[in-house]
Amino acid sequence: MKVYLGIDLGSTTSKAVIIDEHNRIIGRGITNTRSNYKIAADIARMEAEFNSRLMIVYQRLKIDFPEEIEWQNVLPILENRFQYLQFKTRFDHLSETMITQVNQLENKDQCKKILNLLTTIFYDIEESIKQKFFTGKTSGTSEFFRDLFSVAYLHAIEDFDKTIFDLMTAIYDRSITPVENQIIDFNFEELTIRALDLLPDEMQTYHSRILPYLEEVSNIDLAPEDYIGTGYGRQLLPFEKKHIKSEILCHAFGAHAYFPKTRTVLDIGGQDTKAIQVDSQGFVTSFQMNDRCAAGCGRYLGYIADEMNISVSELGPIAMEADYETNICSTCTVFAGAELREQLNLGERKENILAGLHKAIVQRAFALLARSGGVRDEFTFTGGVARNPAVVKYVTQMVTENYGKIKINSHPDSIFTGALGAALFSATRKI
Repeated sequence: MKVYLGIDLGSTTSKAVIIDEHNRIIGRGITNTRSNYKIAADIARMEAEFNSRLMIVYQRLKIDFPEEIEWQNVLPILENRFQYLQFKTRFDHLSETMITQVNQLENKDQCKKILNLLTTIFYDIEESIKQKFFTGKTSGTSEFFRDLFSVAYLHAIEDFDKTIFDLMTAIYDRSITPVENQIIDFNFEELTIRALDLLPDEMQTYHSRILPYLEEVSNIDLAPEDYIGTGYGRQLLPFEKKHIKSEILCHAFGAHAYFPKTRTVLDIGGQDTKAIQVDSQGFVTSFQMNDRCAAGCGRYLGYIADEMNISVSELGPIAMEADYETNICSTCTVFAGAELREQLNLGERKENILAGLHKAIVQRAFALLARSGGVRDEFTFTGGVARNPAVVKYVTQMVTENYGKIKINSHPDSIFTGALGAALFSATRKI
């Protein structure tokens, strides 16, 4: 089958989208951006290929058994088990690497103590994260291997005395980068068979229905006819110049594909914010973006989450519990922690502070929108931050207050907008 690939190398996440010759999305993949950009792009593409194969299996099952089984409920659970097995493989590799680091310590008493601690910690982490996967409490688009492991690991060692804590943190820091920058050659068919064995008891009867499709689907050639890379780090992708395209163009084209009546696009990503005006074909007519720092972007929210020792996904829901918005002087990432601590020391509720932070982010974004030409109907909000309910609340509020009744769009897969636009450009151009 003919397929086309778009890769969006962002500052925090790398996304890949595969489409068919009819411009239909058949697979998506995402991973955290890391020091080796080629590895990040390759892993995102690999995840998109796995997702494509699972979706092809799903489509064929729907055709062959249309009424018998609700496959739309079975396949997400199967994919969840598939992702757990990927996590487990990387977890085992990281555990071995950390143990190797410990065995190199000169102080053998210290070495023995830490090895004993790690045995318990690794067991507890594996069990707790397995439960998160099996109960659907992990986010495939915002929680990656590093996030899942590091949060659990740092929580496990936080009460240790400073000497042991610092040493165990250093062991993790030295181990995670080489593990993360390694491509693991997963076999789709083998991993899916293992994932089938992990389905809940009530779904084990589906095993025999799914199994016959795996070999054929595994052998489908998903090598793209063409591909395009985009995003904040596009110039660092190991692609020829003809395979690189501006993220402004790709985000506009992707937003138009999701919502064809789009005329204004706001994209808040990890490192930048883009305000884009588009025509009826999805082509850019004007744009503005922050060009100096990551103030008011996803990276800023990441710093706030780190300062509060919570995940980024928790910020929005907490902000939604506010009584009012605390006045925030700056959305600068450098001073984010200082202002947060100052407000907390003054007795302000964290909910009100976070509400103020979210409102300040949106106010900054709307200044860009005004310079780009304002907001026109329809308005499409994209990027990873578009999944934050507090940001969506203030975006909606400010659109209504400043521009009146305008339709606001936000796609559940908005984080893939740039990669989708890149894939569409690759499918429509003449090589």
